[in-house]
Amino acid sequence: MRGARAAIVCLLSALALSGCMGRTTPVVTAPAAVAPQNNLDAMAYGGAAYSAAPVVPVAYAAPAPVRHDAPYHLDAGDKLRVVVYGQEGLTNTYSISATGTITIPLIGAVPARGRTPQGLAADIAARLRNGFIREPSVAVEIEAYRPFFILGEVQAPGQYPYVPNMTVESAVAIAGGFSPRARKDRVTLTHTDAAGTSRIIVPPGTPIHPGDTVLVGERWF
Repeated sequence: MRGARAAIVCLLSALALSGCMGRTTPVVTAPAAVAPQNNLDAMAYGGAAYSAAPVVPVAYAAPAPVRHDAPYHLDAGDKLRVVVYGQEGLTNTYSISATGTITIPLIGAVPARGRTPQGLAADIAARLRNGFIREPSVAVEIEAYRPFFILGEVQAPGQYPYVPNMTVESAVAIAGGFSPRARKDRVTLTHTDAAGTSRIIVPPGTPIHPGDTVLVGERWF
């Protein structure tokens, strides 16, 4: 009896052990990664969708250069306001002649071409101090700049009053705009200063100066 009971216990233990061995443990798998739905998600998750997204080139315009105006040099055609403080007979408007001078009472012709307004004022004061006025105080202001010229393929070529900070583009606008045959991407600019005369090809945004000549060429197609 005792032997039969031991045999039954052994049989039950064997069945239980075989049941454990046959049962498989479920494997928990991680859910598949969800692809980001837009570029913002892709950037956040760093997934394949972001790396595969096409890269669109972006063009950045170069910043406009800062313009520092150089001292203005006078020339024929400039109209000046000369103020001699306390001397109403000498204070007046003077135009620089073709010879590059202005004529002031008491001191006569004074060279003005190539000078700055401040330099001209100092010269006038020095001449007045030499036997005419004990301590003259003189100021020179530009009342009107000498004109610029625009030629070629514009609606109304000719001579126009200069306005400070003008560009080739604004000069073309003053002349009525381009003609239908004009080459609009570049023009010829002629500039004369103390170093001589230069003639260069420039884009429309180039600054111009009093006395400059802008030549708009004709396109070939």
